[in-house]
Formats: sequence, C-alpha cells, structure tokens
Amino acid sequence: MRRGSWFAALAVLAAVVALAFLLVPVLAVFANVGPGELLEALGEVEAREALWLSLRTTLLALAIVVAVGTPAAYLIASREFRGRALVLTAIELPLVMPPAVAGIALLAAFGPRGILGPAISGAGIELVFQTAGVVVALVFVSAPFFLRQAIASFAAIDGRQLEAARTLGAGPFRAFVTVALPSARTGLASGLALAWGWALGEFGATLLFAGSLQGVTQTAPLAIFADFSRPDGFVSALALSAVLILVSAALLLGVKLLGGERALEGAQRP
Repeated sequence: MRRGSWFAALAVLAAVVALAFLLVPVLAVFANVGPGELLEALGEVEAREALWLSLRTTLLALAIVVAVGTPAAYLIASREFRGRALVLTAIELPLVMPPAVAGIALLAAFGPRGILGPAISGAGIELVFQTAGVVVALVFVSAPFFLRQAIASFAAIDGRQLEAARTLGAGPFRAFVTVALPSARTGLASGLALAWGWALGEFGATLLFAGSLQGVTQTAPLAIFADFSRPDGFVSALALSAVLILVSAALLLGVKLLGGERALEGAQRP
C-alpha cells in the first residue's frame, strides 16, 4: 500500500459515514409512508392552519427584520466606534442562546410580569398566547442571521463608491439607496433566506413565549410536536416535517446560488 493511501481510504470512509448519518434520517421522513398518505395528512385542518400560520408569521417577522435591520446594519458597518465589538456580540448572542432560554428571556422582557409588560399591556397590546407573540419570538431568533450577514455585506462595499456618490451631490439616504443596497443585495438576500429558514423551524422560544394554540400560535414545528404526542399522529408529523424539509432545502439552495458561502465567511470576521 502506498504511503498515505491508508489515510485517504480512512478519510473517504469517514465522509461516507458522515454523509449517510446526515442523509438517512432526512430520507426516512419521505420513505416511512407513501406520498398519498403524506398528502392526505396535509389535508387535515390542523396541518393547513399550522402551515398557513407559519407562512404568515415568518413573512411578517422578516418584513420587520429587513425594515429595521437593514439601516441598522448599514450604520454599524460604515462606522467605527467604541464598543463596536460589544454591539456585534449582542447581535450574535441569540444565535448561541438555547431556545428555552430565549423564550424565558422574552417572557422576562415582554410578558405580563416582564420589565416592559405593564407598558405593553397599558398600550392594549397582548403578546402571550397571541399570534403577535409568535412574530416577536420569530424576530428575536431570526434577526441575528440577517443582521450579521447584512453587516458583513455592507462592510465589504468599496468606500470609494460611496464617496463618489456624495461628491456627485447624493445625500446619505440617496447614497444608501443607489449605491449601498445594490452593492450588498447578494449578501442581504442570503441573510434573508437564512433568517427565513431559521424562523420556519423555530420551536422553543415560540412555545414558551406564545404557547401552542391551534390556529393562533401553533406554527408548523409546534404542530409536529403536538401530532407526535398523539398515538395516531405520526403520519401527520411526518407530512409537516416533509414540507419543512423541502422548504429548508430550497432556501439553502437559494443561499448557495446567491453566493451565500462567501458571505458567510465574511460574516465570521469581526
């Protein structure tokens, strides 16, 4: 055996084992039951309500994330200031925060007994056990994905382009719209796709903060858990899981096609 060939063989074996371990559970979701049974399960009222609620709440959460996060990311990326590392750490913290902790943190902040609870209740806004609470939870867990990607994308823009726009008489807003946004669109789209994928699969924070009420706060991941808890609900759980896998795969493929891998590498740099 040639020198080093044993290591190459070992590496190939390790790659095959890793790929099989990751793919078999995914494929098993589709192989466990037939397509007819999956479609029949998706026709149930509970499944349709959960999928529709997931679509509505994730799209609303993403709209909020983009509307607030885009200018915020541009400001952070285009300026050097004291405490910048702390700001970036605060943005990234929800990425590594356990979902249950995120839910408790939201309750401590916005729940009826939270620090902002009385003010929120006084304004006539209800979040706990309400669809609005689902949106809040989704914004909290998905915003860091978009923000970090957007910051990296804006930071990569050649500053001379912005200077040229200002020299030609463009104000800050016009330079942002005509130069910064078009230059960063690929990274922004990748961040949006990643945030959407994470929001679609969010479970723990939503359950603890908004609860799991059918048609009100029970998103697709929560419906999967509810179906799995029923003796006859495994097929329904598989059907919803199959939908989320397909959507997640489509979003991931979109990120790859948009060059998200390069953007992700940039997002890891401080």
